Amino acid sequence: MCAQDYAFPWSDLVGDFKFKGDVALARLLAQQLADALRQAPQALEVDLVLPVPLSAARLQERGFNQSWELARRLGRIFGLTCLADLLQRPVDTAHQVDLSLQERDRNLRGAFMVTPGRHQELAGRRVALVDDVMTTGATLREATRTLLLAGALSVDVWTVARTP
Repeated sequence: MCAQDYAFPWSDLVGDFKFKGDVALARLLAQQLADALRQAPQALEVDLVLPVPLSAARLQERGFNQSWELARRLGRIFGLTCLADLLQRPVDTAHQVDLSLQERDRNLRGAFMVTPGRHQELAGRRVALVDDVMTTGATLREATRTLLLAGALSVDVWTVARTP
């Protein structure tokens, strides 16, 4: 599920949120996604809401995880369980922006893991994976693959914007 095309004004708003640290925009962006989800109620048939995690280095660089800021607000709006630490990104991969699709897939291979000892929290559960923007889908594919291999029944992707 995607709320908007990654085009003006959404591209500017997401950029300010993500790269300029304007965390106050999380409320508006989460509301846009919530409105889109209400148009497809079957999308809300999930057990857990998880953010796409950042590596420790990227989290320190940015100061916050934009996906968590969105996920926790969506969890509150819909009364869904949100877990910030179930999916981890122990590998600090290169920035994706200048990479081809194939390079992005290679760059992300093995970048995610489920927190040791917590696989049972995923077993048979329907998961919504939240991110701000989907460009090629490489990040979301690898995170989804990790969750399914760890026992999730299904993974739905929720993003504020998608590159057309």
